[in-house]
Amino acid sequence: MVLVFTLLVELSYKVDAENCNPEELSPCLQAITSNVPPPSTCCQKLREQIPCLCGYLQNPNLRQYVNSPGARRVSSSCGVPFPTC
Repeated sequence: MVLVFTLLVELSYKVDAENCNPEELSPCLQAITSNVPPPSTCCQKLREQIPCLCGYLQNPNLRQYVNSPGARRVSSSCGVPFPTC
């Protein structure tokens, strides 16, 4: 879990949209890496980052985390459609 967070911090450069920052999704980390439900702050941040998700999926350094089963589960739990880019 710490490794994933560290990688997100290291890869926190802007993707396409001006406000895209993968670090903003850090409240989702525990929910993505385990079976706990996502907190409301995670869902809020995920909704804010919707315009960025395709950019994250296209980034080879972030794709494995954004496209993981845990991330898909969190997206579904938050009512955020998983992007089809």
